[in-house]
Amino acid sequence: MAERMVDPEANAPEEDIDDVLKTVIRAVLDEAATKMEAGEEVIPFTGLAVKENLFIETHPGDDVEECFLAARREVEGARGATAYAFCYDGYIETEDGMRDALIAEGGLPGEEQAYAFGYLYDANGVNREVTYIGPAPNFMENLKLELDMEGSLDPLMDVSSDSDNQVAEEQVEALAEKLEKAAQAEEEKAQKA
Repeated sequence: MAERMVDPEANAPEEDIDDVLKTVIRAVLDEAATKMEAGEEVIPFTGLAVKENLFIETHPGDDVEECFLAARREVEGARGATAYAFCYDGYIETEDGMRDALIAEGGLPGEEQAYAFGYLYDANGVNREVTYIGPAPNFMENLKLELDMEGSLDPLMDVSSDSDNQVAEEQVEALAEKLEKAAQAEEEKAQKA
């Protein structure tokens, strides 16, 4: 799936990226890199963070747009997800010309834009250093209306004066840690297979 490109102009996002989103993006990039290193084809897939779980769904298709639309439908229909990343094998324009890359476009509910990150690779293997590629469309942008009606999915946002309903920052960090452990477990399982 090497036709879809994102804007490579910026070298870093202008704002801080949510920890859960970072964890989901790294988890799907690691999953794709592990498959590639095992000689498997990287079929476009999404990773959805729901509570402490990361759900992976593949989106095979005959062309780029078919995969992209299948991923968008999957993410737009996901209720209760706190972040997502759509991962595929693509390419980016760099100072050294076109480079192959495993790309993950990830976003949060209600946000205007998502972000694309990637791992560059060549005949020598995958470089697992995360590279910021640029802004990307956010498949969860339309969940904004649901957020306005039901409250925020942002666990750090004060949606009530009742402190029992607030989620502490430690819980967000624990969620990020659990997602990272789940991704590592998936990677180990894939290596054993």
